[in-house]
Amino acid sequence: MFRKKDKSDSPFCSCVLVAAGTSSRMGGDKMTIKIAGRTVLERSIAALEGSGYIDEVVVVTQSGKIPLVASMARDFGFSKVKCVVEGGASRTESSYNGVCECSPKSELIAIHDAARPLVTGDIIERAVLAAAERGAAAPAIKVKDTVRQARGGRVLRTLERDELFLMQTPQVFRAELIRPALADAVRLGVQLTDDCAAVMLMDAEVFLVEGSEENLKLTTPADVYTAEAILEEREKR
Repeated sequence: MFRKKDKSDSPFCSCVLVAAGTSSRMGGDKMTIKIAGRTVLERSIAALEGSGYIDEVVVVTQSGKIPLVASMARDFGFSKVKCVVEGGASRTESSYNGVCECSPKSELIAIHDAARPLVTGDIIERAVLAAAERGAAAPAIKVKDTVRQARGGRVLRTLERDELFLMQTPQVFRAELIRPALADAVRLGVQLTDDCAAVMLMDAEVFLVEGSEENLKLTTPADVYTAEAILEEREKR
């Protein structure tokens, strides 16, 4: 298995940080919300900046926020931020816009939700190592609750819990796999909920690595309180 020892023996990995959502369920711009004194976007960039497995970062945001995000990256000395680009009308288009700006020398491309600011270096490492070896990988956690499929309020069936996983990010791919996959998805107008779905449309295999419940996606105000509690607990470790 690939192990990153130094720059000379490691695949060049770009990371597209998607921060172009509308934050409708948050009731405000989640990227500017502060968690333990740092904004969500700052924490997400810092996590990527601190990983030895990420070589450059392309931030995707709303057009009106590009100057602000670029200025923030400079002010905080985030040297891996290559550029800040405009997102698209959908998550898939935003990912594609970011991938198009990744370096031509990228061998791996990671795509991460900026709304997951508590991602750890271990999660990034596992996803990158697995993608380097197998082509496409993503962190995930097992479903713990009983899950049932229903329609119109009527239960249709109980799904096999042992086979269900909650997907997380960063999702990492070989560049030659994700570039055409996203291009095709955008061309066809396919609406996808994550980037693994794009390569799966090409019949490519995706492999799962261990995620973490702490790598939560901030969606509602309650998630912010949970994130603050997680950070407080990390300080005690």
